[in-house]
Amino acid sequence: MIAVLISGAVATIISLFFTRFLISFFRTRGQGQPILGKEDHGPDWHAPTKQGTPTMGGLAIIVAAFVGWVAAHVRNIAFSDQAMIVWIGILAMAAMGFLDDWIKVRKRHNRGIFWKQKNYITMLMAVVLCGALVAFTGIDESISLVRAGDLGIELPGVVWMLWAGAIVWATTNAVNVTDGLDGLAGGSALMGFGAFTMIGYWAFRNPDVYQVVNPLDMGVLAAAFAGGCLGFLWWNAAPARIFMGDVGALGIGSALAFLALTLNTHLLLILICGINVMEAGSVAIQMTIFKASGRKRRFFKMTPIHHHFELSGWPETTVIIRFWLISAICVASAVAIFIADFTHQQGAL
Repeated sequence: MIAVLISGAVATIISLFFTRFLISFFRTRGQGQPILGKEDHGPDWHAPTKQGTPTMGGLAIIVAAFVGWVAAHVRNIAFSDQAMIVWIGILAMAAMGFLDDWIKVRKRHNRGIFWKQKNYITMLMAVVLCGALVAFTGIDESISLVRAGDLGIELPGVVWMLWAGAIVWATTNAVNVTDGLDGLAGGSALMGFGAFTMIGYWAFRNPDVYQVVNPLDMGVLAAAFAGGCLGFLWWNAAPARIFMGDVGALGIGSALAFLALTLNTHLLLILICGINVMEAGSVAIQMTIFKASGRKRRFFKMTPIHHHFELSGWPETTVIIRFWLISAICVASAVAIFIADFTHQQGAL
């Protein structure tokens, strides 16, 4: 438990001060987020209030989480192969996001890497990294809800790699879609990482129930990201002084996905990231209806769905707080399912 607390505390402090440094660094260089109104898939009134706000603040979350995770290992916790591979995946996804952000800032236009190219590359990276988990860590190759083998669905190695890669790809995109209002993505991710911290530590304390490889190290990693998000939110809360950018969204999304894979909670991720599923789902519904109607009909006023509620008259802060509440309910429900299964297993022993 001490290692978990060290990880979270160090990451929070680093993120708090490093984010403040990034705000000054990017402002002095005139490097801010381009906002293009409807062309940017957002309400017109976002342009005058958010135009030029420093971006790429997700760098602070990633750096703080890494430092916090390393600092926790002074408690004689071994650096696990599993966590190393996960970190390679997180840094690779964050690097893709950073490149996308950098192109936008340099061009002063909110069009970075072509979205199809970015999707293909991130999917390929996700599958390769999931293959590394299979090859080097002995990760369970079944579809799971709350623990290994609980659904009895075993997959061949290659099929599991594709399944796991799809989870990583979908989660990174869902978090990226959610990052459209001040603090929305960071606040919901904080709750998700909090849940994974508890799950990792619980699995560590109950190895007879959960066949997880290096659960404590994964719990420490989750706590580090929770701390990174917490420190960042101090500056990202409405009205935001900095945005996380794609570097933050892709880094956070991949971290959540890899935690679900390594802690054998694949399907529980749907509930833990419930708000992200809702956001990404709204985009999918909108695109499906729009294309099926010959580009004549839309189901929502605007997507992602947080913009729909803004256009319905909800103030931005109201949307954010209510979506945080939805996220909290989803995360609490996921934790309740996890604990209920544990209680059932203990009763069966």
